[in-house]
Amino acid sequence: MTPGELEALIGGPPESDGLFALARRTCDKTYGRRVFVRGLVEYTSFCRRGCLYCGLRRQNAAQMRYRMTPDEIVAAVRHGFDLGFHSFVLQGGEDAFFSAELLCDLVRRIKESCPGCAVTLSAGELPEAELEALGRAGTDRYLLRHETADGEHYSFLHDDDPGGKSRKSCLYALKRLGFQTGAGFMVGSPGQTAAHLAADLVFLRELQPHMVGIGPFLPATGTPFAHHTPGSADLTLRMVALTRLLLPRAMLPATTAMNTLVSGGRTLALGAGANVVMPNLTPARYLGGYAIYDGKAVTGAESAEQLTALADSLARSGYEADFSRGDAVKEQKVLSL
Repeated sequence: MTPGELEALIGGPPESDGLFALARRTCDKTYGRRVFVRGLVEYTSFCRRGCLYCGLRRQNAAQMRYRMTPDEIVAAVRHGFDLGFHSFVLQGGEDAFFSAELLCDLVRRIKESCPGCAVTLSAGELPEAELEALGRAGTDRYLLRHETADGEHYSFLHDDDPGGKSRKSCLYALKRLGFQTGAGFMVGSPGQTAAHLAADLVFLRELQPHMVGIGPFLPATGTPFAHHTPGSADLTLRMVALTRLLLPRAMLPATTAMNTLVSGGRTLALGAGANVVMPNLTPARYLGGYAIYDGKAVTGAESAEQLTALADSLARSGYEADFSRGDAVKEQKVLSL
């Protein structure tokens, strides 16, 4: 479809049941009813960036700052491994303390402690040489949400990367280096239009990422958009479904933001084609500190009982929890929308 046709589809009537069902069937053809479970560790809330929507922005004096030690990070991952996780996501702000050398050592330690596991990093934009070093150290995947593919809109949301050229360049570098690459965007961010969302789909079609994180915009205290209206749940689900049709083999998380916006949001996202959940392995004393938006719903996994409850909850909704590495199926194909 052309960008104009995509825009018309995105801005069309709110009735989406048929779209969601088609997206779910598309996911089932590749992955069945499996939902891949990743253990999330939010290791630092320090960030050098000034993104206007994010609670971690460096100018936000209201944000609680913390930084886990490398030993704490490895221990949190090892705890998850002992519970049955085999895939881990280390997510943090762009914190200069965590140099490429330190991150490489951290990945090597995790790989040694948890044989056969997959490690995903989400540490922001890094030079290509540093990304290459992280790949050699054993990093399997890298998440870097593009947030909006429209250059003018990107400049409106960010004060330190006009047009988003640096962000896109980093994403293409990750693809060249052989990472399983994750992009993603917000739905309902300030100034966003259906044309911007259509541009996101066009960009995803070009990039062909292995993972796409899609969640609603949620306001954060201490940011310029603290009082902006949250994004729409229905439109967020529609974008999840369209992305599933566009990239049938992609890993699509049922995001925490969706679960925060609406009760049962995780199940709704799964019904629209998502196939990943990420319970939180961050130690309890840090859980409230990673406040990228207000009221964040944290799905913990600190015990075997909680993990069993998660698996049971998925089973009641007709899904099977999969705690394997959960690699994306290769050789993606672009489907006509």
